[in-house]
Amino acid sequence: MINRLKRLTLQIFKQHSLPRGMVLSIDITAVFIAFLISYLLRYNFESYTFSWSIAIVHAFLTCTVYLAFMLAFKSYVGLIRQTTVKDMFLIGVTNTSSVIFLVIITVCSRQFVLPQIFNIPMSILLIHYGAATISLVFFRVFIKMFYMYASVPSSYRKNVLIYGSGETGIIVKRVIESDPKSGYQLKGFIDDNTKLQGKKVDGYPVFPKSVLTRDFIETERIETFIFAIKDISVLKKAEVLESVIDLGLEILDTPSFDQWLNGNLQVKQLRKVQLEDLLGRDPIDLDLKRIGEGLENKTILVTGAAGSIGSEIVRQLTKYNYKLLVLVDQAETPSFFLNNELRNKYQACRYKLIIGDVTNYLKMDFIFRKYRPEIIFHAAAYKHVPLMEKNPHEAFRVNVGGTKNISDLAIKYDAEKFVMISTDKAVNPTNIMGASKKVCELLVHAQARRSGIATKFITTRFGNVLGSNGSVIPIFKRQISEGGPVTITHPDITRFFMTIPEACQLVLEAGFMGNGGEIFIFDMGKPVKILDVALKLIHLSGLEPYKDIKIEFTGLRPGEKLYEELFSDTEQQLPTHNPKISIARVAEADYECILPKIHETLQNIYNKTGPEVFQAMIDIVPGYTSKHAATGKG
Repeated sequence: MINRLKRLTLQIFKQHSLPRGMVLSIDITAVFIAFLISYLLRYNFESYTFSWSIAIVHAFLTCTVYLAFMLAFKSYVGLIRQTTVKDMFLIGVTNTSSVIFLVIITVCSRQFVLPQIFNIPMSILLIHYGAATISLVFFRVFIKMFYMYASVPSSYRKNVLIYGSGETGIIVKRVIESDPKSGYQLKGFIDDNTKLQGKKVDGYPVFPKSVLTRDFIETERIETFIFAIKDISVLKKAEVLESVIDLGLEILDTPSFDQWLNGNLQVKQLRKVQLEDLLGRDPIDLDLKRIGEGLENKTILVTGAAGSIGSEIVRQLTKYNYKLLVLVDQAETPSFFLNNELRNKYQACRYKLIIGDVTNYLKMDFIFRKYRPEIIFHAAAYKHVPLMEKNPHEAFRVNVGGTKNISDLAIKYDAEKFVMISTDKAVNPTNIMGASKKVCELLVHAQARRSGIATKFITTRFGNVLGSNGSVIPIFKRQISEGGPVTITHPDITRFFMTIPEACQLVLEAGFMGNGGEIFIFDMGKPVKILDVALKLIHLSGLEPYKDIKIEFTGLRPGEKLYEELFSDTEQQLPTHNPKISIARVAEADYECILPKIHETLQNIYNKTGPEVFQAMIDIVPGYTSKHAATGKG
């Protein structure tokens, strides 16, 4: 019966709202009645002690003044069921202005002996001021509370803990309470401030972090944990999130102020915590002046521009005062989406988007000849280890051949900088993809050593980036959404991880460091077990590993390492001014022979067998071996 009444009430609320004229009429009626009650209160309800006719005249005068200020401040305009603090403030301003004006009229009537209708007792004005304000506020609060009661199903609301009882935490609390559809019910705050623990903030208890145990969560039936602290280090935030991830809670994060809609936070903006939030990395400190000067009024070419890394490099470049971005990618659909993003989100971006294959020398030469790029970020490459292991011709043709074409053209057209994106899989490679990228590193180093060239060649090397196309994170998320199982090749396999924006920021930084010929290595932090990544993603999805989602181990794939490295045994690590970037001093190699070997392999590559391509890699890359070359498979 109650639920049926609530549904009927909610339907009425949705289909109808009080017209402004009716709200204004209700407000004026409330002011009129409050004035007469104020008269009775002033005279202790002894109505025979005053003239009702004078009281009614005074009431009409008061209503006239209040009406004028209501129209001026539009205190009746807001939707009653969505009353906010701003609406309350407008009522206060309207009523205060009205009573001040009435006091002035009364003082003037006494000073200049005006008719009695203008001489309202001060005590009645003050009593009425309080009564009218309470009446108007109560009317709005009553309607809003009734609407909230009707909007939220009486059977279920999620119990919430908010981490942080400061300004942001209180804002989140009030947003939750003001949104009847949020489905959340606050149980209290968590705060590290010992002076607040055990007390109440905005009517709710403040608990220490030590209460975050399974017993407490189950006893209080907590289902959601909202992180709501603005000024906190990323390491501390990651520590807090790690402490609750195993409790089976829905974990939400509060966006930064600049992401709020029109300066107001909404419940729908509370986002689920991402794996990136658990990395606990300090913000990257970039030399913005050096980067800005290096890009000033330059034409910049980005290959692989529609890929995960390439597109993020493009986003980072939009912040600078460049001349033109020339964006090249052979993938039509990703390029289409990149074009839409640039048009919609970066309307001031000056760019040319070109569909083209970096292995097509004539097409690339046409692009260089037409646009004359001065800075080149070469991100185009094949990257999937198992696929490349089965397609060695394509790994060499695209990764090595594309790099050779673009680097040759950079020299031909006197480009200032050539920055190549490499990978940690190029260190002591065990697969064709890593070996092809190591060949690219050697190729770029050989180009840098050529005499009489103006181009500075830079190589950047880093590990896996979170969320890149085809990486383990999107695969795990898809497997979890499908109910599992989550597949992992080995329980002890580890990888380095960083976010795509982090990686691309460091690419820009490294691009304008050094004198050319360097391999810059990014600080990836500590290696992370892939199993731990899977467990955290399952927890962040609100599920229990092994119970809700099974985990299966499938065995290492061909060419896959148990762990990755950022430096080989023959490379010396040197520091730079940026603590997150090091230089790998590579061992000397026979660079004069590298370019001819690459050229010979690329010539008529499809007339070569798979084992011959593998063998060519072995001949170029010191220490690389392949069972395919030995067994004749491929």
